[in-house]
Amino acid sequence: MRSPAPAGSGSAGSDRCEFQRSAMGIKGLQGFMARVCPDACRTVDLREVAEKHRIDHPDFPPVIVVDAMSCVRYWYTPESWVCGGQWREYLATLEDFVKSFTAAGIKLVFYFDGVVEEKKRDEWIKRRLQNNKDIARIFQFIKTQRKQPGRGMFTVPSALPTFTRFALKSLGQKTVCTLQEADFEVAAYGLQHNCIGILGQDSDYLIYNTCPYFSIEKLHLDRLVTVMYSREDLCHALGLSLTHLPLFACLLGNDVVPERLLEGFWHKCLVTSPHKNNSYNRRANIILAVANYISKVPCSYSSLKHLKEMLPLGSDKTLLYRGVESYLLPGQQSPWIPPNFTSCQTFSLQEQTAVCQDKEILQLAKEQHIRSENYTIFNILSSGETECSNSLEDECDTEIPGQALIYRPARQHIYSVLLESGEGGTPNLKTLWFAKGPDVERQRYSTFLACFHLQDGMQELQTLEAPVAAFCCLLAYLMMQVSSLSLEDLNAFVAVVLCLKGKSAAQLAGLQLVQVDSRAVHLGAVFVRGLTTLLMANSACGFPFRMDDLMPWEVFDGKLFQEKYQQSHRGCSLEELLEGNESLYAPFQNLKSFICKACMAKKRTIQSRPRGNGFITGMQQREFNPRFQQTHRSSFVPPYHNQMRGFLWRNPQSQGREYRLGHPDRRRRFHLPPR
Repeated sequence: MRSPAPAGSGSAGSDRCEFQRSAMGIKGLQGFMARVCPDACRTVDLREVAEKHRIDHPDFPPVIVVDAMSCVRYWYTPESWVCGGQWREYLATLEDFVKSFTAAGIKLVFYFDGVVEEKKRDEWIKRRLQNNKDIARIFQFIKTQRKQPGRGMFTVPSALPTFTRFALKSLGQKTVCTLQEADFEVAAYGLQHNCIGILGQDSDYLIYNTCPYFSIEKLHLDRLVTVMYSREDLCHALGLSLTHLPLFACLLGNDVVPERLLEGFWHKCLVTSPHKNNSYNRRANIILAVANYISKVPCSYSSLKHLKEMLPLGSDKTLLYRGVESYLLPGQQSPWIPPNFTSCQTFSLQEQTAVCQDKEILQLAKEQHIRSENYTIFNILSSGETECSNSLEDECDTEIPGQALIYRPARQHIYSVLLESGEGGTPNLKTLWFAKGPDVERQRYSTFLACFHLQDGMQELQTLEAPVAAFCCLLAYLMMQVSSLSLEDLNAFVAVVLCLKGKSAAQLAGLQLVQVDSRAVHLGAVFVRGLTTLLMANSACGFPFRMDDLMPWEVFDGKLFQEKYQQSHRGCSLEELLEGNESLYAPFQNLKSFICKACMAKKRTIQSRPRGNGFITGMQQREFNPRFQQTHRSSFVPPYHNQMRGFLWRNPQSQGREYRLGHPDRRRRFHLPPR
C-alpha cells in the first residue's frame, strides 16, 4: 500500500465493466431469432402482463427485475455524452423511467455487477483494451472536427453505472450490487420471486430457466411495450428442449467456453447439417447446425465424453461441465452434470480467505455492498482486488497523467485505512464504522480529508455545504497532483459548481456549444472519476458525508464545464464567466482562496496558462486578461482572511496492469488496464 509498483500512464477508473459487460450472452443469438424464428420474438404490453399477474396472484404485486448494467446505454439519452456527462438530464431520465413503471403498478428491482469473475477476466481485459482504441478514435475526431462524434461512436460517460446505482437509490428504488456477475443473480431473483420478467439486453437470459426475458433495447417507455424473447419458442424452432439450452450455449461459445476452441466442432456440424441455408450468414448456419447436433445427443453426462474428445480443451477437461453448470440456478439440476462434480459457484471460500479477517467488519461491508450503500470497499476487504475500467482520456496528452496515477496516492491512503486499522497511527476501523458521538464524527471527517492531504483544512471545509466541501476536496487534490493544471482550469471548475446551482435539467439540455475542446473532455472525465474516489474514501471512513452529497449532478455538468473552460481560457471577463451574477463573485473568490492556500501549503503555486482556442504555442505563459484583475493573476496568492464569507456556506450550528498492496501480509492484486 505504501509503495506499490510504479505504474505507466495507465488509464483506469474505479468502475467495473463500464463500457459493457464481458460478452453479453451468446453472440448473434437474438439476431438469429429475429431473422430465422421471428415467432420467438413476441411484442408484449407490460401493462397487460402485469394485470394478468395481479389476477393470477392477487397477494403479490408484479415485479420486473432489471439487469441495470445492460440498460445504462439505453437510459443515457442526453444528446451530449462526450463532455463528462449531463448528469441532471440523466437523473431526470431515470426518474421518468421509474415513474412510467410505477404508474402501471409495476415494481422494479435493479441489479448491478459487483465483481468481475475470475473466469471472465481475460475477456474483460480484452474488451478494455479494445475500448482504449475506440477512445483514441473519439479524441482524434474531436481534435479534427472540434465537435462531438455521432452516436455511432457513443461511449457512456465515466462511472455512469456507479452513479446510476446511487441515483436509483435516491429515487427510492431497490438496488442490489452482486457478489457474482449480475446475470446469474438476476435470473435467480426472477425465478425465486416469481417476477413477471427480466428487463435487460443479454441473450444469456434465454438460456437460464427462469422468468420471461424482455428487451430494454426494444422498449417503448411511453406505452410500456417491448419484445419478449421466448426460450420455449426458440427451443421449438430448433428442435431442442429447455434442458438442452445450457449445453447449446456452451457449444456456441460463451463467457466460459471461448469460441476459438469451437471452430473445428462447428465445421463438423456444418458439414453434416441438413439445415444449411445460403441466404443465412455463417453464424446463423452455425446456430442451426449446433442445434441439430445437440438434438441427437442423449441427455446424460456420459454423452459429453465424446464431445470433449472433439474439442481441444487441453488440460481443462471440466470446461463443458463448468459452462453448463454456470446456467444452473439454485435448486436446479442438469443431466449433463456428473453427480460428483464440485460446484464452482462458492462464495464462502472467498470469505474464508478474505484479506480482512475481522468478521464483523467484513459482514457489515458485505451487507452495505449488497444494498449498494458503499463503493468497492467489500471487494478490497474480501479479495484485495478492485477492477478499473476505461475513461475518456487522451493518451496523446502527456501533460495530464493517467487518472490511475492521479488518484493512486488517495487510493493508497484508503487502502491503509481499510487494511492497516490501528497500525502506526491509522484510525481504528471499528471506531470509524461502529462508534458514535461528536468526537467520532470529527475523526471520520478528518480521516476522509487526510486521504486527499487536506486534514489541515477541516475547520474551513466544515462550514461549507457538504457537496461544495466535497468538490473543494477533489479540486484541491487535483490541482496538487497535476502540475499542468492552470489558473484558467481552476476558474472553469469553480465557475461550474457556482453556476450549476439552481439550473434545471431542461436549462442545461438547452445549452448549446459552438465547439468541443478535447482537453476539456479529458479534464471532465478525470474530474468525474475523482468523484468515485470520494465515494471510496467516504465508504472507508464511516460515511462522514451522505453519499448523495458526492454525486456529479450536485457539482458538475459536462456542457457547462466545456463552456466555462473555453470562456476562461480565452480570457473572458469575470462577469461573463459567472453569467452576470454579482452575488457569485465573492463565493468564486472564496473557493479559489481555499484551494490555492491548500496548494501553497504543498509548495504548489498555480500559474496562469491561457490556451485560447485550445492550442498553446511554445511556452505561452503570460499574465491573464487584465479584465480579471484581482481574481486572475499569474501566480494566485489567496486573500485568505475573507475566505469563509459569502454564499454556499451553511449555518455552523446546523489497470490490465497489476499493482500489489505493500503490506507484507496482505499482498493482493489491483488490476489497472493500460491506457
